[in-house]
Amino acid sequence: MDMRPIGVFDSGLGGLTAVRSLRQILPEEDLIYFGDTARVPYGGRARETILKYARQDVRFLRSFDLKAIIIACGTVSTTSLETLQKENDLPIVGVVEPTCRRALAVTKNRKVGMIATQASVRSGAYEETLLRLDPKVEMISRPCPLFVPLVENGRIHRGDVVIETVAREYLEPMKEAGVDTLILGCTHYPLLTEIIADIMGPEVELVSAGEESAFELKRLLKIRGLRTDEDRKGGAEFYVSDRPEDFECTASVFLGEDLHRAARRIDIDKY
Repeated sequence: MDMRPIGVFDSGLGGLTAVRSLRQILPEEDLIYFGDTARVPYGGRARETILKYARQDVRFLRSFDLKAIIIACGTVSTTSLETLQKENDLPIVGVVEPTCRRALAVTKNRKVGMIATQASVRSGAYEETLLRLDPKVEMISRPCPLFVPLVENGRIHRGDVVIETVAREYLEPMKEAGVDTLILGCTHYPLLTEIIADIMGPEVELVSAGEESAFELKRLLKIRGLRTDEDRKGGAEFYVSDRPEDFECTASVFLGEDLHRAARRIDIDKY
């Protein structure tokens, strides 16, 4: 039994969708969440900059006595995961491989789409992983650079002409290409599930990166004997690098529940 908390980080608040999945899949575990809201989004930045930010995020989380970390950021997972795993002596789980395994399990025609940030698409990590797992799969990827800022600003609802117009522009070419499975390669994107599903249609299966990483972490904790007492109810602490004043309202949307804990602001440049 290991009572230490799990660390989770993302470039902004999108990783709270992974927290939501963790609280459903591992409700007994304590969580420490950091959202780098001062520097969101990471997706359009250089690989070296992303790694620098990710190292700072990990150093902050490791100021707590953690037993594992989830990188709830597709951009960091696709560009920096291997480096971070080599530099740290605790389990660090990314979103790529668990998500690819799930996509291959549900696709019927072996045509898999993937939407993510520019950095994630540019890295080729999802395509490389899919082809390693199934050389016959066909993958179509597309960057969606406007999704993260729109989600962070609450533009997530059906009937919002801005997000619906942007989503159609990004997604219609994928639908025309005949994909039957679509990877949501950024943890912000599950907030757009209804809009994405409306455009892609009921025949296309959506696979959430944050949810699959939570299942992967559960498996890993069990193998390594790091689970806590399964009869307890875990808690969560939240930290951000910019103004925490609007955190409760926005976080409540991401978590799907009313949140009555304010986040605390930290100076990420100290790490």
